Amino acid sequence: MACMEFTILPVTPYQQNCSLVWDAAGRAALIDPGGEAERLLAEVEARGLTLEKILLSHGHLDHVGAAAELRERLGIPIVGPQREEGFWLDALPQQAELFGFPKTAAFVPDRWLVDGDTVEVGALRFDVLHCPGHTPGHVVFYLASDRLAFVGDVLFKGSIGRTDFPRGDHAALIRAIREKLFPLGDDVRFVPGHGAMSTFGRERRENPFVGLGSDD
Repeated sequence: MACMEFTILPVTPYQQNCSLVWDAAGRAALIDPGGEAERLLAEVEARGLTLEKILLSHGHLDHVGAAAELRERLGIPIVGPQREEGFWLDALPQQAELFGFPKTAAFVPDRWLVDGDTVEVGALRFDVLHCPGHTPGHVVFYLASDRLAFVGDVLFKGSIGRTDFPRGDHAALIRAIREKLFPLGDDVRFVPGHGAMSTFGRERRENPFVGLGSDD
């Protein structure tokens, strides 16, 4: 069974949770590198890791801002999100100007993902779940061997992702959480795009937006 280690590195003024994940041999990936490329690379180097891939959950600037720079500098592929995020990635220059971020060029991932895909990072094997709603092409990366999911902005401790952005869909978000994430098991821990980790069980029981006591 693969054994993963990870650390969470909040980046940008939005304190977006960039996750650095690696296997026992030190083969690593960054999930949602939203910015601060130098800091992320310093963490990789300090841990003696070999960065193999960049994984993206969706196309918002605070999740992808450093991805193209890291690809160019290291020659590693960008994997994800799902193809419907293309309009967000095309709009990165406008997002950067609107939110006061450094200039960020549009880019195209090396591999688009679809529901049911798998992504390997060394010995680690992530299942890909398409979970639209916050954005139309949002994906979640689930490592079954470790009972751990990286959910981007789909679900948070005590909250859910916003759906008031272009092509957001509240009903689709609720369905994705209840029908794709919660069935993975109450014991599954998850890293959200912002804030503290939680478990699907805790959110199923207590989250006022999507828990047992909430309605659509």
